[in-house]
Amino acid sequence: MGQARGASVCGSYRPMARFGDEYAYDLLELSHNIEQVEAGGRWAVMIPYSGVPVFARFGVWECQPRESTLGVWKGVDSSTWTSSMDSTSYEQAVDHTRRAILRGEVYQANICRIKSNGFDADGDIMALDALLATENPAPYSGALRIPQEGIHIACASPELYLARVGSTLTSKPIKGTARSASGLLDKDRAENIMIVDLVRNDLSRCCVIGSVQAVDLLEVQEHPGLVHLVSTIQGEIDPDIGWAQIIETSFPPGSITGAPKIAAMEIIDSLETEGRGPYCGAFGWIDSDNHTARLAVAIRTFWIDGDQIKFGTGAGITWGSDPHREWEETQLKARRLTKIVEQDSMVVS
Repeated sequence: MGQARGASVCGSYRPMARFGDEYAYDLLELSHNIEQVEAGGRWAVMIPYSGVPVFARFGVWECQPRESTLGVWKGVDSSTWTSSMDSTSYEQAVDHTRRAILRGEVYQANICRIKSNGFDADGDIMALDALLATENPAPYSGALRIPQEGIHIACASPELYLARVGSTLTSKPIKGTARSASGLLDKDRAENIMIVDLVRNDLSRCCVIGSVQAVDLLEVQEHPGLVHLVSTIQGEIDPDIGWAQIIETSFPPGSITGAPKIAAMEIIDSLETEGRGPYCGAFGWIDSDNHTARLAVAIRTFWIDGDQIKFGTGAGITWGSDPHREWEETQLKARRLTKIVEQDSMVVS
């Protein structure tokens, strides 16, 4: 995963998680095998885009944070952010992707970069999560802290990868971003429809034949500082299919790879200069007893890697992409959230 292991960084805190308005405590079991979640219980889930997945079964889920479980976040220096690609190299990557599209190798690909900064080693990712939840509320936000595994993640994701209620599986891919609805282009709408087709195909491999359908297309959703185009796809899970097969057929999420997925991932591997780690993976929870789950696409996500706090940002590239505009989209997605992480948190308990 790339995270530091041991107690040298953020090591004085105990394992816990937050998803929405629930807080998880009392870590009972830790596994790297998704088949373990089928045995029972409610699990925090972190499946990185690149790295080792972690499934953490917590014994207690509560609606309020316990006293003395959250520390402080001491902010970072706004002048010391670095990026795995600068504007020139990112725009060159966009041009490379457009040439691949022209050759017919791919229809679209999501090209990302990683921003990094130093942080205070006593900073608590759960305190940063509380700050993000206040300053940038998001429908699929959450955080996970397991110091012994080097896992410190705070996520302000607006995107649903997979939700399960009984036998119904739902995905809400995002494609199309602008400052306001008037800034959305035909390119954004075409990109969204391409990803809808990809997600429908992915879900059809783990759902009952004929049950997968797009129930809502191109909904404009407002989020702090920007708008997204969101579509909704649903299907009924084949009763013989478990979580291992669901993830195998649908991961990584199509919205952060491209179409066709394998070709897009090959372009991503050839162009991105730093591994994504947890960014663009799956992050949330699975309750195997109640047949429910909510997994976000881990975008708008901070994680600790050694002595660095990291944040990924990217854009979907099509033939109609303008390289500078795509760079600016990555800036737009990062700007508000990196400003928040530069702030000091209150001492919350």
